[in-house]
Amino acid sequence: MTSLDKPTSTDQDAQDARASREVTEAALFEAFGGLRGMVETVLPGLLFVTIFTINKDLKTSAIAALGVSLALVAVRLIRRDTVKHAFSGVFGVAFGVVFAMMTGNAKDFYLPGMLYTLGLALAYIVTAIAGVPLIGLILGPVFKENLSWRTRNPGRKKAYTKASWAWGLILLGKCAVLFPLYWWADPTRFGWVSVALKIPPFLLAVYLTWVFLAKAPPPIDVFAEMEAEERAEKARKEAAATEGRPEA
Repeated sequence: MTSLDKPTSTDQDAQDARASREVTEAALFEAFGGLRGMVETVLPGLLFVTIFTINKDLKTSAIAALGVSLALVAVRLIRRDTVKHAFSGVFGVAFGVVFAMMTGNAKDFYLPGMLYTLGLALAYIVTAIAGVPLIGLILGPVFKENLSWRTRNPGRKKAYTKASWAWGLILLGKCAVLFPLYWWADPTRFGWVSVALKIPPFLLAVYLTWVFLAKAPPPIDVFAEMEAEERAEKARKEAAATEGRPEA
């Protein structure tokens, strides 16, 4: 290999940055469910508002939304995929169905999700202020760093704090649109706006999280550290046992 063929420090830095971005993308994809998770989030509400727009039948719309949620879970179970996103969708739809059927107001189908969004927005902001950003608690295990970013990796803590602020403010913005509409818009228009606001704020928050983390220091793999310590301890014990054996 000639000197021209050898990777320079700049090339190595570029490769490390690219690898870090790829790891970040994969972790975000896993944590937030990817394209399939978005479909599972949108489809029940979309089916509900579509049927209600056509026939104004609350019961039929609610049963259809709950049915498709259960079907999505069943598909994941059959395929032995991760079901956490689908299950969370089922619970959200079930609560929405109960609310709407109890009050007779189709807009109440979306109320539990709105309240959850508001609570989540406040959780992101409060934890960011407290120095324990929620997005770090969510993504830490995915990156195999657990809570090491809190004390050992200040650059990542700063990135997680920025990301948590982004999530909190974006979700608050979504609530600022939906809650006034809940009071004065008719159920059909409100339903379509709710469905339309499912994905864009989410994608914006995920994108900003990716930007912040891509510029942050790489995560500290605490699992690899523990495995290395276990191997070192095993080697020390074997060495001690060897030294303590009598010579033949």
